[in-house]
Amino acid sequence: MTPVKLYPPKPEKIYFFGTCLIDLFYPEAGMDGIRLLEREGIEVVYPQAQTCCGQPAYTSGYHDEARAVAAAQLDLFPEPWPIVVPSGSCGGMMRTHYPQLFAGTEHEARANEVAGRIYELTEFLLHVCQLRFEDRGQPEKVAMHTSCSARREMGLGETGPALLARMGQVELVEQARATECCGFGGTFAVRHPEVSAAMVEDKTQAIEATGARRFVTSDCGCLMNIAGRFEHQGKAVSGEHIASYLWRRTS
Repeated sequence: MTPVKLYPPKPEKIYFFGTCLIDLFYPEAGMDGIRLLEREGIEVVYPQAQTCCGQPAYTSGYHDEARAVAAAQLDLFPEPWPIVVPSGSCGGMMRTHYPQLFAGTEHEARANEVAGRIYELTEFLLHVCQLRFEDRGQPEKVAMHTSCSARREMGLGETGPALLARMGQVELVEQARATECCGFGGTFAVRHPEVSAAMVEDKTQAIEATGARRFVTSDCGCLMNIAGRFEHQGKAVSGEHIASYLWRRTS
């Protein structure tokens, strides 16, 4: 059984770990996540030396290489502030796998300490900030895709939908087999492209069948994969990171 997580009061400061995909492909999603946190009165500190969490190497079986990359992140968060990550995938790596990756090494204690301060963005907004907002957008149907890592490694299958349910003008529609993977899986999509393509084809069909013309997700890897497939199909279904969606509709 997953233990009950006790959430702290809203802090004055947090660290923000931006992730590679946000840095390279979706910087506005990162900025919108920061804007949401700052609007809650929180000072956001972004360590400039941050790089990758090490997950691509780790899930490909290159644990020594993953340790080298991940070790460079451990000293970026010296103050005891929460570390907010706008990705269940990277958050799952840092919270769940860092303790395993560094077990028995000189970095074990530090890795465990950092892992205990990791929060995925929707989790933090919902349970720590207890976010309340006014939906200023037009009525629309929206489908939500929660990544496998957020759902299974972090136990956060409901945080994104719970935030969307608080939007007065948004009808959150349930896709068939909502818990199924979109097929991205980081390096999985590169190493097994045919299987990945079949999985994302199923996912786009399920989202389109809801009647929604927009989907949101809390992971940019899933966003890139699903939105890219819709674009390849020539379908008028767009995707957005949930941070950008929440910021855009409540600003």
